[in-house]
Amino acid sequence: MPPVARQASATAVAALVVAGGTVLVLAGCAAPPRAPGGGDRVDANPGRCGDGWRHPRPGTQTFALHNTSGTVTEVQLTDSRTGAVLGEAEGLAPGAARGLPVRLGAGTYAFVCLGDDADPVTGPAVRVPGDPRRARGGPAAVPVSVHDLIPPALDYQRWVGRAMNRLVAATDALRTAVRTGDRAAARSRWLTAHLAYARLGAAYGAFGDVGDALDRTTAGLPRGVRDPGFTGFHRVEHGLWHRERGPGLRRAADRLARDVRALRAGWAHARMDPADLGRRAHEILEDTLRAELTGRTDHGSGSGLATARAHLDATRAVLAPLRPLLRTRYPGLPALDRRLDRTARILDSHARPHGKWTPPGRLDRAQRARVHAAVGDLTERLASVAALCDVRRTP
Repeated sequence: MPPVARQASATAVAALVVAGGTVLVLAGCAAPPRAPGGGDRVDANPGRCGDGWRHPRPGTQTFALHNTSGTVTEVQLTDSRTGAVLGEAEGLAPGAARGLPVRLGAGTYAFVCLGDDADPVTGPAVRVPGDPRRARGGPAAVPVSVHDLIPPALDYQRWVGRAMNRLVAATDALRTAVRTGDRAAARSRWLTAHLAYARLGAAYGAFGDVGDALDRTTAGLPRGVRDPGFTGFHRVEHGLWHRERGPGLRRAADRLARDVRALRAGWAHARMDPADLGRRAHEILEDTLRAELTGRTDHGSGSGLATARAHLDATRAVLAPLRPLLRTRYPGLPALDRRLDRTARILDSHARPHGKWTPPGRLDRAQRARVHAAVGDLTERLASVAALCDVRRTP
């Protein structure tokens, strides 16, 4: 193997998922390292899962995991009483070593080793001494199962179905305004319809080709705004704000209304993957940072902040059915709610009379920094929601 390829294959990345955030730990496939941070060297081989943990103690420490098996393994450190996961290492290759940082309180713990295509193996239970009232462990969360996520996913799917009726009515009104030639009314109704679509947020991954046709930009289209593949909300936006006249704009509005109705008809038979729900809560605002706040999706309306505000509503709609799961797993939920309210106030401060919004490009440096910081902070906090709602294999 060439040196560069050998080096690349020797690099692995693991995620330690905790209730307060995600820590990335880099490790190579070298010989087992000396256990840093006072932790023991622990075998991740499912046949010897947890062997080597000989010095249990409370406090912060880093275990040196070493996979001596011939298969890729995932390792979890769990609370033996509750099943809560304190730390995990995914994709530990044969012969690989990796550090697993944790903070242990008084209690009983066990490593769980999950080899590819094999049943989970739980290692010996190890008691960590100390007073439970004083020696408290770090963040931990009981894993979420697919069965836990099915009721929230069904609730959210029903909410999207009701919201689509409002979307259909809004796009029909937009089409009527375009056909009558009332540009001012068409612009106003375009914004109403587009924001109704933006509030569907988390469902976009289940919309398929129809969803792509509704919200695509000119990115990747050879002829740009003149490309036949340029359809949907941004096609109509470009026509309305660049004073397009004639049958082209009317055809675009007609096509948009038809596609929205097709979306509603298809949604009645769609089934969201329950495991997607937590990830979507994070991706909505992640996309907002990447697209709306940079102006990449603006085709003349300058409505990026209005769309960001609608995405905030979409994020709340996703979190609502997940709250029963998060209340017992995510201690940062109250702080997340406060930041959602704060970000809404920041965005609302840029709303102007008659349904107009300040374009993102017209914010001064301080205003722009404030908006980006608020949305960026939420994006990081929602990454914890995505991690906690990620379905895990359990013993």
